[in-house]
Amino acid sequence: MTDAAIAGLGMTELGKVYGRSSTDLAAEAVRLAVADAGLALGDVDGLLVSAGVKQDVGVALAAVLGLGDLGILSQVNAFGATAGVMVAQAVQAIAAGSATAVACVFADTPLKPERSAGASWRAPSAARALRGLAGWSLASGAANPNILYAMCARRHMERYGTTSEQLAEIAVAQRAWAAGNPLAQLRRPLTVAGHQASRWIAEPLHLLDCCLVSNGAIAVVVTAADRAADLRRPPVHVWGHGQAHAPRRMSAGSDWGVVTPAARSGPQAMRMAGIGVADVDVAELYDCYTYTVLVTLEDYGFCGKGEGGRFVGGGRLAPGGDLACNTGGGQLSGYYMWGMTPLSEAIIQARGDGGARQAPRNDIVLVSGNGGILEHHSTLVLSPHRREGAA
Repeated sequence: MTDAAIAGLGMTELGKVYGRSSTDLAAEAVRLAVADAGLALGDVDGLLVSAGVKQDVGVALAAVLGLGDLGILSQVNAFGATAGVMVAQAVQAIAAGSATAVACVFADTPLKPERSAGASWRAPSAARALRGLAGWSLASGAANPNILYAMCARRHMERYGTTSEQLAEIAVAQRAWAAGNPLAQLRRPLTVAGHQASRWIAEPLHLLDCCLVSNGAIAVVVTAADRAADLRRPPVHVWGHGQAHAPRRMSAGSDWGVVTPAARSGPQAMRMAGIGVADVDVAELYDCYTYTVLVTLEDYGFCGKGEGGRFVGGGRLAPGGDLACNTGGGQLSGYYMWGMTPLSEAIIQARGDGGARQAPRNDIVLVSGNGGILEHHSTLVLSPHRREGAA
């Protein structure tokens, strides 16, 4: 298999960024990533585009960038798993000779200055006037991701005894990492008591169990490892990738909310990379909710099923703990750019660019992406080192 590497990373301003379209932000991120790699826009012959659920950046971005001779061009959507899916597609395109330098970009602008973060994600009532079986979720009250993920967390709690205080440990650890990230939106110290005092969003999830809402864009450039070795920044090699997808099975007897597609995606990527969880130095895990981190840790095999609550205790995921996890603060305290949040931080860590938040070891970095309501999952294994035996 051809050894591919991430050669460029581009990040726009993130957070409360107003007055700019998703297309404009995406174009800036691609330009920044290309420049970071030491390439020119004309060197890019592949473009994979992802945008937020209410955005339609589309392939028109190629025209904005003046990219007129592309081997691959597509808009990809696996929700929060998209970043990992795009990188895998880029690696495959390079191995097949379909492209030599692929830009993967995510952009979103859900925040509006006149509306709250919650209102920015609330669908118009007319669009949700569903009838018959399609309207069951509205009739039952399971009308948005907060409620559906709360159901998942509650199911885990009922089956395994997981507690809200254990979920709080994840939020506290990530806030401690965010203190060293100048791009993080929330950097003030957090305690378990502070987490518990935050208002309920959907029981058993508090406000501080839930991710931020951010505007901005992030892009990466993927190319062959041989080429990346001669470019401007240290290459971040893609050792392995995996993905798994499953329909939402909200029925009696199903394992929905307890076992996720991460249980297939993670081992798949690690087998390709030739590693196990014991080899992982840094884990950048998709954290739309604290619960998502906990269940991903279980499904990847860092601990047994049902042991996640105990595993995350005692500061294990915080700076100085046993596992450097979500070292930029993740989406709970850093910024929310779908799967580009964990991917961008993984690149920063693999390059050794973390500054005050740099993990003590960075030989193997594991990245996860979760999409929909546990319906999509992607996994990447990255390293600053070239994999032995790669062509």
